[in-house]
Amino acid sequence: MADQHLERSLQNRHIQLIAIGGAIGTGLFMGSGKTIATAGPAILFVYLLIGAALFVFMRAMGELLLANTSGSFADLATQLIGPWAGFVVGWSYWLTWVVTGVADMVAIVGYSRFWWADIPAWIPVVLTVMLLITLNAMTVKAFGEIEFWFALVKILAIVSLIIVGIWMVFRGQINEAGTAASVSNLWNHEGMFPHGVSGFIAAFPLAIFAFSGIELVGTTVAETKDPEVTLPKAINSIPVRIMLFYVLALAAIMMVTPWNQIDPEKSPFVTMFALTGLGAAATVVNIVVLSSAASSANSGIYSTSRMLWGLAHQGSAPELFGVLSRRRVPLNALFLSCVLLLTSIVLLLAGDSVLGAFTMVTAMSATLFMVTWAFILVAYLRHLKQNPEAHQKSTFKSPGGAVGAWLVLAFLACMVVILSIEAETRIGLIATAVWMVGITVVARRSTKNHPNAAAHHA
Repeated sequence: MADQHLERSLQNRHIQLIAIGGAIGTGLFMGSGKTIATAGPAILFVYLLIGAALFVFMRAMGELLLANTSGSFADLATQLIGPWAGFVVGWSYWLTWVVTGVADMVAIVGYSRFWWADIPAWIPVVLTVMLLITLNAMTVKAFGEIEFWFALVKILAIVSLIIVGIWMVFRGQINEAGTAASVSNLWNHEGMFPHGVSGFIAAFPLAIFAFSGIELVGTTVAETKDPEVTLPKAINSIPVRIMLFYVLALAAIMMVTPWNQIDPEKSPFVTMFALTGLGAAATVVNIVVLSSAASSANSGIYSTSRMLWGLAHQGSAPELFGVLSRRRVPLNALFLSCVLLLTSIVLLLAGDSVLGAFTMVTAMSATLFMVTWAFILVAYLRHLKQNPEAHQKSTFKSPGGAVGAWLVLAFLACMVVILSIEAETRIGLIATAVWMVGITVVARRSTKNHPNAAAHHA
């Protein structure tokens, strides 16, 4: 497998938009109504805090990846922590995106029923899976191109929402409840912390779901032209993206409709556009959220196939997953990940339990993402200790260095504690814990029986 190398076809514009797409999760469109109801206007501070912590995390990951641009973060976990860690990170990240992809399939079926109420669940799922296989099997450049346009749709929708919101505030537009749009709506309804500290804390698990996939740019590094230029650009623009896509967008929503008049069961994005009086608003927003879920699934399929390819080259997965097609795509790994998305049909056929299963699936997904983030931070700390000269020479040093990494690890630990408090998210947390114990035992045995597994890496 030594001659099997991924192709560096992703250009700067692809990486910038993949990074933006990764920062705008389906959770922003679907879950923002619930987060606003939980924390009120304080949700703006929740997103700012999560954004600040994940920016420091992304800078640490960026420094780490630029010290070795030939592999993903699973390869770095192998090198810096040990073969067992690379095994755990690789398989856990693979599972994370399979689980997320299943949740996206469930969402796509729901969005499809907006137009065709009685459509059987398997039709949108099978059609989406066939589309994903086709798009990803062509070339990595085709993946970059489709993700570019998917992300562009999301950006245009949010920028439009902010412009419409500002226009409504200037006009003092009256909503259905008879309240005029105004900046003062942010603090005039029981203050900015209407539910106190408890409401503020309870919003964190819901909000962190929206950031799932922010690390996605780290899986593209081996297929990126000039990663030393494109990766820092993508990471450094994260604060601006969080301010624009999360803080400004939700502030615009709450200025037009006070937080206590927003229905947590509905997407506030749809409600906002409906206030403009445009009849097609709901259809347009439904197309946006549909493309957002498809974009997430597309990113997931890309990530899982590359991670499985890397695991095969480490000797941690069957060799057939390490083979590339003529177009330099890991087709076998891609096919397995796509087939597993079909399990969403079984989930949907379960009937009444779909919503509960969907909540558990997304909670498990977010917890698994945090596990990956924690491993990357530990690998970064090991890098600082083992390669102090590389850190000194780095042109993209992480702010705060080791202190920053420890603070983000403490933040993630707090998130786990909060996830354990809520009954809805506790199931996903327990499922993740069971997986982590199981995969760690398998990793220890596998790397003990094959101590040179890491040497198989191409």
